[in-house]
Amino acid sequence: MSLSIYNTLSRKKEPFEPVTPGKIGIYLCGPTVYKPSHVGHAVGPIIFDAIKRYLVYLGYEVTWVVNITDVDDKLIIEAANQNTSTFELAERITKDYLDAMALLHVDGIDLMPKASEHMQDIVSIIERLAKKDIAYESDGDVYFDVSKDEGYGKLSNRRIEDQEGQRDLKSGDKRNPGDFALWKAAKPDEPDEVKFDSPWGQGRPGWHIECSAMAMRYLGDTFDIHGGGLDLVFPHHENEIAQSECCTGKPFANYWMHNGLTRFNTKKIAKSDADPEMQKALIRMTLHNLLVEHSPELIRFLILSTQYRSPIEYSDAELASKRKGIDTFYRLFERVERLCGSSPYGAAGQIGNPPLNDKKWAGPALESDDLRKACDDQLDAFTQAMNEDFNTGVAIAGLFELAGTINRTIEQGKLESAGSEEDKQCVLTAAGRLICISRLLGLFLDPIEKKSAGDDGVADKAMDVLIKIRQHLRKEKKDFETADMIRDLLADSKITLEDRADGTLWRAE
Repeated sequence: MSLSIYNTLSRKKEPFEPVTPGKIGIYLCGPTVYKPSHVGHAVGPIIFDAIKRYLVYLGYEVTWVVNITDVDDKLIIEAANQNTSTFELAERITKDYLDAMALLHVDGIDLMPKASEHMQDIVSIIERLAKKDIAYESDGDVYFDVSKDEGYGKLSNRRIEDQEGQRDLKSGDKRNPGDFALWKAAKPDEPDEVKFDSPWGQGRPGWHIECSAMAMRYLGDTFDIHGGGLDLVFPHHENEIAQSECCTGKPFANYWMHNGLTRFNTKKIAKSDADPEMQKALIRMTLHNLLVEHSPELIRFLILSTQYRSPIEYSDAELASKRKGIDTFYRLFERVERLCGSSPYGAAGQIGNPPLNDKKWAGPALESDDLRKACDDQLDAFTQAMNEDFNTGVAIAGLFELAGTINRTIEQGKLESAGSEEDKQCVLTAAGRLICISRLLGLFLDPIEKKSAGDDGVADKAMDVLIKIRQHLRKEKKDFETADMIRDLLADSKITLEDRADGTLWRAE
């Protein structure tokens, strides 16, 4: 089955055909670095990191560009509020963002250009548009004349009149209300560091032209995939298309992919950003705080459990549900390691990538016909889901099925109390193959580690005591209410107990 992608431009799924055979260029709109990144800023990078991993698996050479917007009105205002320079603020927030991306295993970004470092590219595009009388100067500002672009509105299906009142400044007179700023004249009260030289005097670029310049600089006049959140379709991406295609006379990006927005389903979030309760909620949902409270792999699992065009539901209840889901895999991997005396992560390391066009897996042979078929069938289901517009939600559902098959094999064969070494090796190999498939999404790259209070194992000792007390309450005292209270209190502290026939295990997120 060939790869198909839903194209916002055509509003339908299309077979994917790269501009250059075997190579793919992807541009994803990155953050405006004026405030700490929140969970919504992780959605696009995680989705496109998984997409790049899969495209590389298919054999493509992929160049993925994510920009940093470090020249913007919001940066100037926030830097003044913090009594610092715009570039000190931008550098600090960029580091915060990159630290979060590293924890989330967003490893595939090839280039992260900054707007401040591409002024000549920006000015060059504006000059080319001005020579065609598509861009014009007005009191030091330079605007794009939307009436000169016959195709304006083709991405968002909106009228030219709808552009008025968007993010750009309107200090000079415009030819049309919907014209948007390509260059903004410097103002006397603005810091010198955001005043750049240009043929129209000192100033700074508009928001939209920055992305066009960086995308074309690194990926060419026409490239394969442009991504971003659904909220960027208009005006940002619409204006990118207009200025880029009027400049070059060529298509800008062939496929436009837009991920669904994050819905913060929290009762305490109030009606406006100024509300104190809203401020508390937003602070809690910064990536820094989120990754202190929850494991990065859980956040990645949450985002990839939904098809990328659907909204991402973010709430405590949704996180709890996804934690329960990912624990299904963690419990299986621990169970296999106890059974076999060897980690399935190690088995995955021997296997590497799953086979692409045949069923010849690397690593140890899988002698069980049922497990071999289950692994092959789920690899087929996985690739089918990913080839159908990168449906990671369906792909992950298949991983659950394979995990269930491996667990049933252990139970039906009573491998924890009997079973041959050959049977156990089959289970280990199957679990390794499950991890290998999952790694195409950037999941289960590393074994989970138990949190401890120090190298002396204090946490392990304390948990052993709690588990023995709880067992005594249940078996000797028949005090199930208190035993359950211990379990629930530990769960509130992100510590999970698993009662098994051979004892109780614990895991801390």
